Amino acid sequence: MELKDFYEKFRDPKAIKALAKAINQEAQKLDHPINIMEVCGGHTHTIMKYGLLQLLPKNIRFIHGPGCPVCIMPKERIDHAYILAMQEDVILCTLGDMIKVPGSQGSLQDARSKGADVRFVYSPLDVMKIVKENPTKKVIFFAIGFETTTPMTAALIENAMKQKISNILYHINHVTVPEVMRELIDSRDEHIDSYNNQIDAFLGPSHVSVITGSKIYEEFPTKYKRPVVVAGFEPVDVMEAVLMLVRQFLESRCEVEIQYKRSVNRYGNLNAQKLIEKYFEKRELFKWRGLGNIPKSAWRLKDEYGHLDAEKLYNLPKEEIEDHKLCICGDILRGMAKPTECQVFGTACTPQKPLGSCMVSSEGACAAYYKYGNLLQEVQ
Repeated sequence: MELKDFYEKFRDPKAIKALAKAINQEAQKLDHPINIMEVCGGHTHTIMKYGLLQLLPKNIRFIHGPGCPVCIMPKERIDHAYILAMQEDVILCTLGDMIKVPGSQGSLQDARSKGADVRFVYSPLDVMKIVKENPTKKVIFFAIGFETTTPMTAALIENAMKQKISNILYHINHVTVPEVMRELIDSRDEHIDSYNNQIDAFLGPSHVSVITGSKIYEEFPTKYKRPVVVAGFEPVDVMEAVLMLVRQFLESRCEVEIQYKRSVNRYGNLNAQKLIEKYFEKRELFKWRGLGNIPKSAWRLKDEYGHLDAEKLYNLPKEEIEDHKLCICGDILRGMAKPTECQVFGTACTPQKPLGSCMVSSEGACAAYYKYGNLLQEVQ
């Protein structure tokens, strides 16, 4: 079977409609609406691209979460990337979505227009070629991403050390999913202002879960009474996961289930986890855009690798920076507002000229609504 044919069965209109019919039938038996947060931006784009909102009953609602690594990056850390890129004899490497994210001094695209050597890579391991081709330059890898990309950064560090490469440094911005899920629940439980903003269940991110396993979500049914279904990114995956959640509520169950069984198990990739733990340890605090400082929600290099840490070696500012006053990215990332509720959405703020991070990234909620908004019929 060709790869295209493999994916097509997860995009089959007949399968999607059959699942929609089953959800609509079973959702009639619910005694209250269900608000499902899809943590990952990949799910948000699938929901918008394939018009899944229109297929679901009104008592099944999606709340868009903060699962976009570019979107949650605060301005001060974007400034770090800009400042590092402007250093003499430095090549700054990062993943492509970072290019247009505006900081207080400008974006990396602006830095490059001023002569900075900024390069965008598809994988952290691509940095090795750049390092070897530029032995007289200091190459700094500005690392971003959730658990999905963290082991690749660890593998880059491992390879560079084994090959005794000395002209590479790292600025680590890897974040973790469970801590932000806790924060989102706790903040709502303490300051709930309407039922519409309550989180009843989660779609667990698929690629993250390949690395971590589903075990990282087990506290949510037991401690928080929120079921979690780990779902793949295709439309059939999402619809099947929604049906699984509806059935949990109807059967008075509250569990972690795996819809994405073709790639995810309970334990995850143990080798990747060991590699992460070899080089990284949790930060006491990490600021998420729109959510503030969340304890133990991000990685940093262990002290023994401090000589590789650009954050320690360069005099980078530590002051927090406020977002643009007209931008409501913070509320969107917390799932408290939809992109269309922002007064500058699609006018002053577009993918070509973004004011906020949610419009910049290919995984951002604003980018999804801008790209697929013509498919959206607002479901209240």
